[in-house]
Amino acid sequence: MTIRIAKPADLDAIESLEREIFPDDAWPRDKLEDDLRSQFARFVVMEADGLVVGYAIGHHLPGNDVADIHNIAVRESHRGRGLGSALFDDLVAWSTSHGAAAIMLEVRADNEPAQALYSSRGFEVIATRPKYYQPAGVDAFVMRWEVPA
Repeated sequence: MTIRIAKPADLDAIESLEREIFPDDAWPRDKLEDDLRSQFARFVVMEADGLVVGYAIGHHLPGNDVADIHNIAVRESHRGRGLGSALFDDLVAWSTSHGAAAIMLEVRADNEPAQALYSSRGFEVIATRPKYYQPAGVDAFVMRWEVPA
């Protein structure tokens, strides 16, 4: 399994994976395309045997000391193998190498595996956004990690 930069040819697979994993609040294709073209985004895929089995998107604007992790997704059949952790760690390394002093993200309040991953890497809940994820009305926990000095 390899992590590589996403390409336009990956969009169909990524969009399909997005709808499979996040059926109620999947990002639209045009948003994924915007992230793929953005010079301020890191958009990577996890590939196994020529198949996209996961992806991750992070953003960092030059001059801003905070980066954002927007999306991490792994196909259900490939979970439990550390792929989400590898994608997450890739975004953290990219963010810090581009000058981020802190990283923020939102996570669904009902996504305990993701919360456990983020907490294990030192992220802390700093706020709750009530009913953030629509249409399900699920709260989001805002988490933040400060890069060690």
